[in-house]
Amino acid sequence: MTLVVQKPSGAKLLMRQTWAPADTDAAAYIAAVEAADGQALEEKTRKAIDDFVLGCKQDGIWSAIKASCILAGARTLTGALVPLVGAAPTNNNFVSGDYNRKTGLIGNGSTKYLNSNRAANADPTSNFHAAVQLSTVGTGDSRYIGAYSGPGTADDFLSVLGDLRNRSVDTPSNVTVAAGLYGTARTSSTAFTVRSNANTVTGLTSTAVAPGSQNHFVFAQNDRGSAFTPVNSRLAFYSIGESLDLTLLDARVTQLITTFAAVIP
Repeated sequence: MTLVVQKPSGAKLLMRQTWAPADTDAAAYIAAVEAADGQALEEKTRKAIDDFVLGCKQDGIWSAIKASCILAGARTLTGALVPLVGAAPTNNNFVSGDYNRKTGLIGNGSTKYLNSNRAANADPTSNFHAAVQLSTVGTGDSRYIGAYSGPGTADDFLSVLGDLRNRSVDTPSNVTVAAGLYGTARTSSTAFTVRSNANTVTGLTSTAVAPGSQNHFVFAQNDRGSAFTPVNSRLAFYSIGESLDLTLLDARVTQLITTFAAVIP
């Protein structure tokens, strides 16, 4: 990247930045964020993103991520809503004051949510994950992410209270929700995995039900086109797609957000 610096005399001096992302997907994402922000990210912030993408690829989980935003790191809210993977989310009522570069975007438990523009049935019934990175847990019986298309279809959601559903119509278990990665991954038609509070629970039994066509919302569940029980939590990341190893995703996202906290001024 070439930077143009204005000298006191009015002449322009070209300076070449020596560091560039090693990964092409990371480079494209960083360039899009910087274009949305209107200025470059710090070198260490850029490197943290590059390390994250490279790490996910090394772990074999990158290809399963189909819709995702890093809701931190960018200089502006506009930059934070640039998709890491997949479609850009539609912003419903978030403003710049809701955004923090180190800890992410905060909901208000009422009117603020994102439409991920990822349809629930875009991923296979028995091969699906959804995850969020919690900077704060939030309060009440509210939902971090999810979609429901109506009777006879799957009910997908992660809730503040720790009850959750993954391609199912029942609530098979409750988990302890704490700051960090909270996610679920279905690996078969009969079982799924949950990651919460730095703990992975495997082999939870629940028969998969086909999802409908509603898009997943973030900071709320999409209930037949309406934002159901929006959350007042602060989220730094979300991911939707095919099944993946939640423990590996947790390690990569935690490292990314921890690095942001350390290197962003």
